[in-house]
Amino acid sequence: MLAAGQPRRSRMSRIARTVAVAGTGAAVLALPLIGATTASAATTTNGTAAATTTLAGYPNNLDGWIRESLAIMAEEGIPGSYNGIYRNIIRESSGNPNAINLWDSNAAAGTPSKGLLQVIDPTFNAYHVPGTAYDPYDPVANITAACNYAAARYGSIDNVFGAY
Repeated sequence: MLAAGQPRRSRMSRIARTVAVAGTGAAVLALPLIGATTASAATTTNGTAAATTTLAGYPNNLDGWIRESLAIMAEEGIPGSYNGIYRNIIRESSGNPNAINLWDSNAAAGTPSKGLLQVIDPTFNAYHVPGTAYDPYDPVANITAACNYAAARYGSIDNVFGAY
């Protein structure tokens, strides 16, 4: 029953509203993918412009770090896909290469999880891939070491759907 003073909505307006909501949802889901594929100038903490490309020539952003890692992984025979890496990065760090977890059991034991894929130092050290920086905060080194670990433990980063 309609409340007093409420106009009756036609079937057509409900369909139009449903289509608009669905379209908005699709756009929201696509935004991270669109943003991840465009390069942008970054600024360092002291205000100077950071490089817009990595030394290997990839964009210095999440998309570039994943693509550079995938190239290294292909050379080293480490399995994984763009989507598997991206999904895990967004869950673990929201794409922040400087993320650090200071509250979980690893942190309580003195080894906090670090970087894009939240790797602890012993795991990073054990699964570090030569040719990448020896720094768990380096995006490419972090991704590549984490994928190397995931390959050894789960077969691929693509098989990881939760904390690992």
